[in-house]
Amino acid sequence: MANKKKTTIKDIANVLNISAAAVSKALHNNPRISDKTKKAVLQVAQNLNYQPNHLASALRSGKSKLVGVIVPKTNSNFFSATIHNIEEVLNEKGYNIIITQSNESYKKECANIDALLFTQVDGIIASMANETIDLSHFQKIKDAGIPLITFDRGENDLNVDYIGIDDYESSHKIVNHLVAQDCKRIAHIGGFKRTRIYNNRIKGYIDALKKHNLPLDNELLIESSLTIEDGREKMQQLLNLTKKPDAVYVAGDYAALGALQVLKEQNIKIPEEIALVGFGDEPFSKMVTPPITSVNQHSYKIGRMAANTFLKYAEKDTFKQSLHKQILESALIIRESSNKKPH
Repeated sequence: MANKKKTTIKDIANVLNISAAAVSKALHNNPRISDKTKKAVLQVAQNLNYQPNHLASALRSGKSKLVGVIVPKTNSNFFSATIHNIEEVLNEKGYNIIITQSNESYKKECANIDALLFTQVDGIIASMANETIDLSHFQKIKDAGIPLITFDRGENDLNVDYIGIDDYESSHKIVNHLVAQDCKRIAHIGGFKRTRIYNNRIKGYIDALKKHNLPLDNELLIESSLTIEDGREKMQQLLNLTKKPDAVYVAGDYAALGALQVLKEQNIKIPEEIALVGFGDEPFSKMVTPPITSVNQHSYKIGRMAANTFLKYAEKDTFKQSLHKQILESALIIRESSNKKPH
């Protein structure tokens, strides 16, 4: 099979019998090149299917007009909606985005950062993988002198901008709601404590129980990776207890869906016997039966704020980043899965 040779500026120059430098200037709309030559160059470039070398252009100008976006997974409505809004804001300012996903893997996140830095991106907007503890790969971004904006999952130790919701307060809202439904034995299927947002949700859950003088039972607090399978497994673990919970607060909607499946399979009445609350307000949460109460994280606002924060730095020749948090208040969307007392 023949190798497909990539068209170069030299190939265009040979067709028109002009210098490669003249072709380069024409492609960059240099005023010293006549309109007639520019037109001819563009026509030949199109005929030969010329693709500009983005990397070489970035090295010359110092700007690639590319922004890297790293998310744990793209199949989550929260992350896909955030990406959509980041892209919308940046496109308006002439930037394109390169989307990478870590699949919750620390190793893949490291590889994503290396690839984006090699591509000479002008900045990186990132939400961390569940596995990430060591932050040295994120330090590489700062060392490269480009802005790093974190959202949803970020760490204070990075000393960069962070945009997200108040996870601690969100747990209080959930527990307050469940207590108002006469729930007294509230379980929490949480994320891993090592991830700051999940740790904050756990702390919020514990402090809210104390506020309502409800006992903290260690067997009701379970850490997990919050997949559907995890939700199923952890829900079963809670049902196997001698004293079952009367409410379960799950720190992610996918795991809440798994928990819902197990409850329905075992003919447990929701919310009468066990109330259920998720987190993330995925589209399916209002489509299942019963619809799942969940927390809306304002992906629209977070995406736009992250993009605008990057643009603020992109306009400066020199900048120094420090820990700057933009925290939004979440919204608890109450649905049938937890609403024992509908009004």
